[in-house]
Order: sequence, then structure tokens, then C-alpha cells
Amino acid sequence: MPRRPVRYLIARILIRVTGWRPDGVRPEPKKYVLIAAPHTTNWDFIYLIAFAALFDIEISWMGKHTLFRWPFGPIMRALGGVPVRRRKSEKLVSAMARTFDDHEELGIVVPAEGTRTYVEYWKSGFYHIAMTADVPIVMSYLDYAKKLGGFGPAFFPSGDISKDMDTIRAFYEGREGKYPALFGRIRLREEDAPQS
Repeated sequence: MPRRPVRYLIARILIRVTGWRPDGVRPEPKKYVLIAAPHTTNWDFIYLIAFAALFDIEISWMGKHTLFRWPFGPIMRALGGVPVRRRKSEKLVSAMARTFDDHEELGIVVPAEGTRTYVEYWKSGFYHIAMTADVPIVMSYLDYAKKLGGFGPAFFPSGDISKDMDTIRAFYEGREGKYPALFGRIRLREEDAPQS
């Protein structure tokens, strides 16, 4: 029985009515960084939430701690928000990674593309947060051509960015967003940076 049966029922109805099917496996780790791709429309977030409900997983997003003050704090938390407190001179990646220490279970969605429009490079925050927090990366996907959505396997980033990105590229090969032309290259800027 799902932890939230009402949420599960609503998600199941939405997925069935719109003709989608779940695919993949429920993420095993209790803590992980979640990639959600392709991201080419606002519908992606709605389907991601629905598939998370079907797989009975809680996913969260991070926001500046000031967003969680009264009266909006309870609403933000109910929507999956997790406050990030940055210490003086602390970088955002470090602050986000440290947030994992405060939770027994935490699946954080980090937008790799950063936008719904085409980008030449993905943002590397998801990778560096996973490395810093020593948690795995889980890849979720929506394939609008096949109307399949779900979650792939988890893997720990090795520090070899190109090798790890090859794993990610292989997973997303052939997955098609609602607007395929807007799905950017699966590549980090660091991969093309000159080696010192």
C-alpha cells in the first residue's frame, strides 16, 4: 500500500487518462540527487510528480531558507520544498550537499538543463552536489514519443566527469521530450574545458 494512497490514486488516474505508462524501477537509495530530463515543457513537472507518486517516492526541491518563513513556509514544505541555509562564504553546492545530513531520506530534483529551452551545456550542479554529499545520482525520464516515464538505476559519480556523463548520455539516448528540438546536448562545460 502506498504511503499516500490519495496521491497515488490521483496520479494513477492522470497517467491512465493521458495514455502514459510507468517504466523503470523505484530508486533504492534513501538519499540521492535526481535528474529530470528531457525538460521542454511545464507538463514535465506535473508528470514527474505523478510518476513519483506511482513509484511511491518522495521528491523534493531546494530553495533559499527565506522562502520558508511564515506564512508560506508550510505551503513550500508541503510542495516538497527543502530550505537551504548558506553559511557565510559557503558556496551553494556545499550548502545543498550539507542539507542531506539533516534528512534520513531525501531525493532532490536538481534541474540539469536549467531551462525549458535548448542549451548547449547542462548545468553541473547536480553532479557536484552528488559528489560533495557522497550520494548517488538517479536518472528519471519522460519519453513523449512512447508515452513512458519513470526512473533508471542509481550510480555514484566517480569523479571522472566524461565517463560519468557517458553513462548519463547512454541512459537518455532515444528519450524524446515533448518538443525534441528544445532538448539540449547532454554535456557539461567542464568536459570541454582545457585540461591543465
